Amino acid sequence: MDSELSAAAAYSLDFAREILLGKPLLVLTGAGISTDSGIPDYRGQGRVARHPMTFDVFMGSKEAQIRYWSRSFVGWSRINDAKPNAGHRALANAERSGLIEHLITQNVDGLHQAAGSKNVVDLHGRLDRVICQGCKTQISRLEMDQMLSALNPTVRKDVTVEFSPDGDAEIEVTANFAVPSCQKCAGVLKPDVVFFGENVPADRAEFAMSRLDSAGALLVAGTSLTVNSGLRFVRAAAKANKPVVIINLGPTKGDELASAKIEANTSLALERLLLD
Repeated sequence: MDSELSAAAAYSLDFAREILLGKPLLVLTGAGISTDSGIPDYRGQGRVARHPMTFDVFMGSKEAQIRYWSRSFVGWSRINDAKPNAGHRALANAERSGLIEHLITQNVDGLHQAAGSKNVVDLHGRLDRVICQGCKTQISRLEMDQMLSALNPTVRKDVTVEFSPDGDAEIEVTANFAVPSCQKCAGVLKPDVVFFGENVPADRAEFAMSRLDSAGALLVAGTSLTVNSGLRFVRAAAKANKPVVIINLGPTKGDELASAKIEANTSLALERLLLD
């Protein structure tokens, strides 16, 4: 991580601090905020865009479920071992000091809560939970990991492989990898996250959007806003004439609606922007 902001970023940050002063903040974060914790993003600078498995593909065949869980069995360990970085901590500190009212994250890694943030909406769910698509019984990802280990005792986790924000590791899948079913109804077990092609639950989306009503401004950090579930918050804030500040390396779909755009590493920029 660079220790200094560029002159342009420093100017944008100072301007952003002025327009956010005294306004209760709603924060929206994406995968870019977790890169300093060792979790790669999907579309960051210098990365080839990756397209994770869709909901229809996952639910469409046992082969797809084997592919997902065999790769996740390896990649999950990297997500589970990740620690909050300075950006996560800056947001948690700002919440404690009253600067931030709510935080909406598109991430599924749980690092905001690990850093101490309390008022968090996990827009796309949490990777540390697994849910049955039949009876809706929930189990922990740790319990799922234990079942996968028991069913596949010869599979070893290579922690050096490339992986993605949803824990999908770049490994060759073996056809004989065994995947457990729900112990209550024998249904399909799926991580409790919103897959591509799957809608955010309506009540969760409505609650998250309602947090904008009491906010004085929207702060966006670490997302290109490619997914509409995040972009809609920027559009709603702009429509309500509330300032929008975006921190991201690279362009975003919300740049033309932003009051200020800070082209910088999120950890560095958030530490400086949210100083008491």
